[in-house]
Amino acid sequence: MAGSEDEPAPDVSTDAFRDRGNGLEVAVVGAGAVGATATYDLAREGADVTLYDRDTVASGASGRAAGICYDAFADQPDATLASDAIERFRALSGDDTFPFVECPYVWLARDGDDRRIEAIREGIERMQANGVVALEMDPDEFAERFPALEHEDVAVAGIAGAAGYTDPAAYTACLAAAATGAGATLETNTPVSVRTDPPRVVPEGGPEREVDAVLVAAGAHTKRLLADAGVPIAMKPYRVQVLTATADITEPMLYDATDDVYARPHPDGLLAGDGTELREADPDGYDRDADPGFADDLATRVADRFSGADLEVIEAWAGLCTATPDRNPLVGELRDGLYVATGFQGHGFMRAPAIGERIADEILGGDGIDAFDPTRVSGDETFDIAAGMTVDGN
Repeated sequence: MAGSEDEPAPDVSTDAFRDRGNGLEVAVVGAGAVGATATYDLAREGADVTLYDRDTVASGASGRAAGICYDAFADQPDATLASDAIERFRALSGDDTFPFVECPYVWLARDGDDRRIEAIREGIERMQANGVVALEMDPDEFAERFPALEHEDVAVAGIAGAAGYTDPAAYTACLAAAATGAGATLETNTPVSVRTDPPRVVPEGGPEREVDAVLVAAGAHTKRLLADAGVPIAMKPYRVQVLTATADITEPMLYDATDDVYARPHPDGLLAGDGTELREADPDGYDRDADPGFADDLATRVADRFSGADLEVIEAWAGLCTATPDRNPLVGELRDGLYVATGFQGHGFMRAPAIGERIADEILGGDGIDAFDPTRVSGDETFDIAAGMTVDGN
């Protein structure tokens, strides 16, 4: 699923460069969407930044992500971050970079599912209070707006005003290339360990490098990297499953909260997923193939919602998401000069343009995201994994 490191880069003309990072050395560990974006923003500010990855660009969770992007979050700072991310996807996308396809995002609950029906209605009210353009649709409005979707059992639905989808691997490769164009160094196929006091990285088989700041944005591997440095974090990786199938579908992106299934248009037809495993996964030993029967079962359920669409499964796979005790990510400074970005509950890619920008700003001396401050938890909490996509807040 990973993209090429030769993807065209966004325009990084010299007029765009500033100098807040002059004299600052930074190591970013993890060439996924957040790490590549942060590297790009740090390099644009003049920092001497190196992006490391044990494999290739977008070889982990970013390369296996669904690519659904929306701003339908009921709480702050999620709503602002998602809105800013959408705007940045739009600004950076193009024929020579990566695609961003505007597409309505719809979430629904079925008749009889009283808890989720109420959660959707309350969530839309909170979104509107936060300035998010989100509207409630009753069954008749839903049927009129999306006649190709099965609507007889729909009790209530919401629709987001700012939404679209993209190719996560292409975005990540593009931002990594843009970062090198802005002066960053890209070190792929280079496993590193992390050390603190002072912050430094130790490439496998090479001398350690002391820097002013280390950002660990290594997805599911973040926990082990930090544990090896003696820094515990309250994060658990968990496995999710996705498929692509042939279909003649152009809209919408859909989340059926009652059935816990999502789907979006895809260049091959359709991409869909559910398959969340509510147990901790081994980031080095999890099964990257979909479970037997997963694809056929999910394709049948999605086809039923898309009015009996003829779906033929092309590919199915598994990836990893990361959970935290309160379902908020860990983004910011953990120790002097040691920063982290993880625990996104499946929403990391869609907010990567904004999260990467914010964490870069914090490394450069700006404010962090208070609600995501990683020091709010001790790192030894006991907690259960909760599915990332819900109607309770987003």
